[in-house]
Amino acid sequence: MKVTVSRKAHFNAAHRLYRKDWTMEKNDAVFGKCNNPNFHGHNYELIVSVTGEIDQETGFVIDVKILSDLIKEHVENVFDHKNLNLDVSDFADLNPTAENIAVVIWNKLRSHIDTTKELEITLYETPRNFVTYKGN
Repeated sequence: MKVTVSRKAHFNAAHRLYRKDWTMEKNDAVFGKCNNPNFHGHNYELIVSVTGEIDQETGFVIDVKILSDLIKEHVENVFDHKNLNLDVSDFADLNPTAENIAVVIWNKLRSHIDTTKELEITLYETPRNFVTYKGN
């Protein structure tokens, strides 16, 4: 029997969506106000879900305290109150779209969670705009 355990977290970060190899006009046409050269910010909401078999000894799929600590160390401490473009090396050459942020978070957490368990990241950039990544 598989069960999914989820943990919510949040972080505040600034970013700019643009491509260095495009003109300002093309960046404006594709990314609109998200191409603001002075950046803009979001209050990101994150849901990290782990799916797997219930351990018969502990009754857990994953200890939520361990999951919470992993999110704190590898996501919140890295992204919170940062400029993703300037302060987070993962985005030195990667546009920090919600899609790319979700994939980066998944990659940061995947190696710390038992490979027999599925990992899913849901990232809300706004209350109505969110992305989900399951590693495929």
